[in-house]
Amino acid sequence: MASCFRGGSGISSISSLPSLPHRTRLSVLPVKCLSSRQSRDSDSDSDLRTTPSPSSTSGFSPYGWCAGIGGVGFLETTYLSYLKLTNSDAFCPIGGASCGDVLNSDYAVVFGVPLPFIGMFAYGLVAVLGLLLARKSFPIGINESYGRLILLGSSTSMAAASAYFLYILSTIFSGATCSYCLTSALLSFSLFFISLKEFSVEEIQKVLGVQLCIASLVVAALSTSYSSIQPLSSSVAEANLPFFETEITTSSSPFALSLAKHLHAIGAKMYGAFWCSHCLEQKQMFGSEAVKQLNYVECFPDGYRKGTKIAKACSDAKIEGFPTWVINGQVLSGEQDLSDLAKASGFPEMSQPS
Repeated sequence: MASCFRGGSGISSISSLPSLPHRTRLSVLPVKCLSSRQSRDSDSDSDLRTTPSPSSTSGFSPYGWCAGIGGVGFLETTYLSYLKLTNSDAFCPIGGASCGDVLNSDYAVVFGVPLPFIGMFAYGLVAVLGLLLARKSFPIGINESYGRLILLGSSTSMAAASAYFLYILSTIFSGATCSYCLTSALLSFSLFFISLKEFSVEEIQKVLGVQLCIASLVVAALSTSYSSIQPLSSSVAEANLPFFETEITTSSSPFALSLAKHLHAIGAKMYGAFWCSHCLEQKQMFGSEAVKQLNYVECFPDGYRKGTKIAKACSDAKIEGFPTWVINGQVLSGEQDLSDLAKASGFPEMSQPS
């Protein structure tokens, strides 16, 4: 009959043994007695320990996806940065000319920095963080917890910026299609949701306020940068105008001709737009002969359509309306009487009409 007894190392079991020869030693093996339920629980625990996790079976962790998506975004923005540096046109498989209009507009620059440059930095940062988190290898001073928070903050700012740009695209550039803009938005939103998924509900509640602050700061910064862009009248904003030379039908008086030569000599400039009626009226005051003597700067030399970027000379001069005169560092907005221009430029009074 089998029996259980407590040995030096636990419960052991032996059976009736036949008589053994003299000097034969008996070896007692310790065997743990388990109930059938304990045995099933033990087998179940063993199965759990040997079952691989979903991430290990897929071979690619969520942070690996972040690194990959960040790398794709880095390549896209590197290409656009190259085009910006070489002043080349982008290849737009979808959208055609409207895609180039968006990429070359004033909205493609934030505080004087082209958006592709900012995108290169953001996507590069996300790609590096994704690799570090996937490999669990961090530089000194940064642990996994900080790395996850930096990744979430970066992806939040990128998603907020993409949402703002989609708003710009649907309002300012209504009807235009920009494949690069839409691709970047898709990448940014994907990064945000992947990084957010790695946080528990409790963790999200703790950092929710910080994330909202980051998104608000991004939107505020973009709004501030774009607030300096001068909106055009609704009739012009919806138009698609090819450039044309305005015809001056009036003759120049001796005073107008002398004043025009004087303005040219001192480097005074008149900034205008070919579609601007006030600019035409200003030119009519000078007459056809005198206008040729003026330093006139056309702010839309390639025509105008919605989203067209203003000429760099006008942008650098911070022109906010047409016509605008810059005389000896003084800015005069709107149409000006010839006598006012003469006074501002220091034109000799004896030459002015009585």
